[in-house]
Amino acid sequence: MITPKSRAIIRKAVHKRIRRKVMGSSQRPRLCVFRSLNHIYAQVIDDSTGSTLCTASTLEKDYEKSGGNVEAAKYVGKLIAERALGKGIQMVVFDRGGYLYHGRVKSLAESAREAGLKF
Repeated sequence: MITPKSRAIIRKAVHKRIRRKVMGSSQRPRLCVFRSLNHIYAQVIDDSTGSTLCTASTLEKDYEKSGGNVEAAKYVGKLIAERALGKGIQMVVFDRGGYLYHGRVKSLAESAREAGLKF
């Protein structure tokens, strides 16, 4: 009997395939998204030095609501854009992390664009 692969294993394979093409540099770092059941996280990463430039998530102390919905993703997208713009980063490469560009991932990306990030 053939056992099916778990969604996490499939997502990691897709993410690995995406990362072959999407690389962040110091001029245009990578905006990486991770989504769990209860929270959503975003990082701006410079892959040439291997350093994280800024982060945002629903685990922030000033965020009191549930972190696993579209409203929370919009909050994180706006927050990561403000922090990136504060560090002088205006253009990024979007890394959806193996997730479909739909729902929380899409709302995070759109709110980051509305807040001033270009990708």
